[in-house]
Amino acid sequence: MLTYQTEIAEPKKASRDALRIVALGGLGEVGRNMTVFEYHDKILIVDCGVLFPEEEQPGVDLILPDLTYLEGRYDKIVGMVLTHGHEDHIGAVPYLLRKRADIPLLGSTLTLALIEAKLKEHRIKPTTRVVKENDKDQLGPFDLEFIAVNHSIPDALAVMIRTGAGNVLHTGDYKMDQLPLDGRITDLRAFARLGEEGVDLFLTDSTNAEVPGFTPFEKDIGPVLVNLFAQAPRRIIVASFASHMHRVQQVLDAASAHGRKVAFVGRSMVRNMKIAQDLGYLTAPPGTVIDMKRVGDYPDDQIVLMSTGSQGEPMAALGRMANRNHPIDVGEDDMVILASSLVPGNENAVFRVINGLMKLGAKVVHKGSANIHVSGHASAAELLYTYNIVQPKGVMPVHGEWRHLLANGELAAQTGVPEDRIILAENGYAVDLVDGVPTVAGAYPTQDLFVDGSSVGAITEADLKDRLTLAGEGFVSVFMAVDASRREVIAGPEIHTRGVAEEAKVFASIAPKLEAAVLDALRNGTKDRHQLQQIIRRTIGRWISSKLRRKPMIVPMVVVL
Repeated sequence: MLTYQTEIAEPKKASRDALRIVALGGLGEVGRNMTVFEYHDKILIVDCGVLFPEEEQPGVDLILPDLTYLEGRYDKIVGMVLTHGHEDHIGAVPYLLRKRADIPLLGSTLTLALIEAKLKEHRIKPTTRVVKENDKDQLGPFDLEFIAVNHSIPDALAVMIRTGAGNVLHTGDYKMDQLPLDGRITDLRAFARLGEEGVDLFLTDSTNAEVPGFTPFEKDIGPVLVNLFAQAPRRIIVASFASHMHRVQQVLDAASAHGRKVAFVGRSMVRNMKIAQDLGYLTAPPGTVIDMKRVGDYPDDQIVLMSTGSQGEPMAALGRMANRNHPIDVGEDDMVILASSLVPGNENAVFRVINGLMKLGAKVVHKGSANIHVSGHASAAELLYTYNIVQPKGVMPVHGEWRHLLANGELAAQTGVPEDRIILAENGYAVDLVDGVPTVAGAYPTQDLFVDGSSVGAITEADLKDRLTLAGEGFVSVFMAVDASRREVIAGPEIHTRGVAEEAKVFASIAPKLEAAVLDALRNGTKDRHQLQQIIRRTIGRWISSKLRRKPMIVPMVVVL
């Protein structure tokens, strides 16, 4: 049975003949994918993505990989491979390039176009190198070969990394759709060839490892959309990821079949679809796409709005529509189609948006009620096929929560990979590959790096705990002024509350106890403002907990004269 190692010490410096692999994101979570490869004192990075916040992280915009492992060694980075253009694989690139702007970025044409547009907003001009399937490249001691893989965004690539310590094949995100919209299938012949050469460690996508069978074909979604469009009496609003070009193409085709115009809604949607059209990855039937400003020129039954916000993001277009905080006023007989899956952790936010839209009279169609989305990730049967084709000597499941990693590792074991060469790791684990054999060398401490507005890393877990306390329990402040020399309370206590349901008069009974506690401390010689504030916090905190069964944030303020 596969097991997970706990209580692992920080690793020693890697030996000269070892390839050290450290995932800084993507293990134990869906998102924030980033893997560091270190060999002969040089560093190669594969992907650098973001994780989107959950409800218990209020105010946070993005969560980045912890870059502490790279501090002081940015000059050793020889390049970064970007497997594809999804935010969970490229979203943190601007924050890494703030550390060193000239790190070479390698990726496909579309991937680099998407990251260049993002970097332009951050006023960073990157050093890029376009690669495509079957290309080979050399970055320091890393010999690279790129392989075509099929995913929910065009131009995705896997990468073979050859070093003197062994060969590593990293799939990125992939599936085995045999009838893809763009005709670009996962190159299993290349996988077989690399397997014949020898893959010592296989880093493979785990997202759908628990899902039996095969992932359905993308082409199956088109007829469903056409049928739904035929049923819509008024406007149609389709929400999807802003990088899901295949889904947008199907929406364009369905709109054209019903004589509807399509307008893109949301800054990232507008930006990405322009890039896709300019590069030929998105083909709009003539006259189908219109500017958002022209929507009012057409009857409602001739309009389709292609929007962001499929994951319930409150500031995305669809979330703002549900909250009536958007120029688009959703109403009776509008049809809203959520053409995406639920990313783990986003369920409550998505259902909140669905409920809000339905309250406004819209008909909402989602994956639970119609076949309007297929995953971009390989299911269990596809993973088994891949293992049998590649026949790796060792496996390290990546990209997924713990249950996904474990399920993927068990699939590898079923195909004959020895259990002692199946590495189940978490972010920060150091895996050393020596003479083709992988072992866990230790674990570096990692933490979440929060982006909150313009600040990066300034917000801590303690700050988030305070925000949750404020949101759930409210706020109580106590003001007092004391004369330390005369040992008297000269003002207060004044008690103010926010977000606490009880009326202010409820706190009248605790005021004398607060004054008595402070006077007692003063008479015992306490003059320190911080100590007096702590006495107030403990006294009123115990009272609130006992009488009101609450734990609000308590902020005492004492002026010592």
